[in-house]
Amino acid sequence: MGERVYLFDTTLRDGAQTHGVSFSLADKIQISEALDRLGVDYIEGGFPGANPVDDAFFASPPSFSRARFTAFGMTRRAGRSAANDPGLAGVMAPGTPAVCLVGKAWDFHVDLALGITRDENIAMISDSMAHISASGAEALFDAEHFFDGYKADSGFALACIEAALEAGARWAVLCDTNGGTLPGEVGEIVGAVAARLGGERLGIHAHDDTGNAVANSLVAVEAGVRQVQGTLNGLGERCGNANLVSVIPTLRLKTDFETGVGDDDLKHLTRISRMLDEMLNNPSDHHAPYVGNAAFAHKGGLHVSAVMKDPRTYEHVPPVRVGNRRHIVVSGQSGRSNILARLAEAGIEVDAGHPRLDSLVDEVKAREFEGFSYDGAGASFELLARRLLGTVPTYFEVESFRVLVERRRNALGRLVTSSEATVKLIVGGERLLSVAEGNGPVDALNHALAKDLGKYAGYLGGWRLVDYKVRILSPKAGTGAVTRVVIESTDDSDMPWSTVGVSANIIDASFQALVDSITYKLLRENAPA
Repeated sequence: MGERVYLFDTTLRDGAQTHGVSFSLADKIQISEALDRLGVDYIEGGFPGANPVDDAFFASPPSFSRARFTAFGMTRRAGRSAANDPGLAGVMAPGTPAVCLVGKAWDFHVDLALGITRDENIAMISDSMAHISASGAEALFDAEHFFDGYKADSGFALACIEAALEAGARWAVLCDTNGGTLPGEVGEIVGAVAARLGGERLGIHAHDDTGNAVANSLVAVEAGVRQVQGTLNGLGERCGNANLVSVIPTLRLKTDFETGVGDDDLKHLTRISRMLDEMLNNPSDHHAPYVGNAAFAHKGGLHVSAVMKDPRTYEHVPPVRVGNRRHIVVSGQSGRSNILARLAEAGIEVDAGHPRLDSLVDEVKAREFEGFSYDGAGASFELLARRLLGTVPTYFEVESFRVLVERRRNALGRLVTSSEATVKLIVGGERLLSVAEGNGPVDALNHALAKDLGKYAGYLGGWRLVDYKVRILSPKAGTGAVTRVVIESTDDSDMPWSTVGVSANIIDASFQALVDSITYKLLRENAPA
């Protein structure tokens, strides 16, 4: 076995600084649970005290089985002791197993941004790390702008790192905060620092402003660091951070280094990457290394002939190892192994020789061609699979639904909009009709569906919608565009699930997702047929 490299994920903080990205509490819970299952070593939850979402997340975090939950903050302020700094106290208040603090390591920033002496900056780092360590939490120090600082004054930059380590920090992380350092420089500088301090307590935090964050992270590992920080799909401010979706499989499949991500864990990588894209309502990068739809795509001709004889000719790793699949553009590929993996993840054990497996594969491919995406809608995929495999009952049938939207002036002369939905269902042979109002057409449909399910009404306790996302799949079609709707639901168990609907009519797409959500709730509750 090779040397151990520790993975530190900063998606929930650095990723939240991405332009256009805002994580809800439900998003943070879902992402962190996926990261824990994947096998990362540290999950940085955010900055306690920075905003209500982070406060709520730290107040009641998920229970991790593999990762260390980590709070992020800053070293003590100048002129205060670590014990009497309100900001530092707020970061430590949640009592997380690990605390990561950022501090300056570039004399230019100390002079310009902080306006303090260099000795005071070093004392701030030392005092803060000692305070964290004394509390019993694992202390980590992010040396901001370390590479720029090292090139400007290596003695001062090193003094900042040494102060952190001597005060009890488990890790001192070398940050390329501007993302402007090239791989050759990273290798040279990290090698020099590791030779002086030892690399077993050093980490790398690279930004992608020159497109080299993944390369810089890997070069730093080769040069001696033993922790890599990054984000899922490379989210982050400006051009993003090191993409752990590329770093993790490269370390696992291309080097002798060991991480907490095993071979079975790695098979979930593609799904997790696409889950995040769906959550953020972003189109997945088809050409993303390892996980993109085109990462293992081959078009007709000599390449296809060669890869069918021996995949090693044009595939650097077997796609199944990262949860992806080969795609032959001309002839298509069944993707049986990928479907089997997704079934196993949903707890559905199916023999590879099951007579309906091919039908399921074909159905999934046909639906994904229409615009369905199951990577961020696991509940809909499970229902589709169980229906085709004959393992889910038909609880109810939808005879019809109708939605009315009225815009008018009220008695005060103000414009108001109201929605009313009518749903006709067949439950156990009985025809039921429900009418309900809502804040909008989807909300009205939601209330009408759940209002009367006959014998199943008692099984919907706690069921509610927590998120609603819309994606336009054919924007050039204007108002006639095909729309994908993803709905996230939960209940009193606080175990959310997501469902999907696709249609040229946004209300129809929403209704499909709503029906799947209720059906999945009944399935979870073991409601009788």
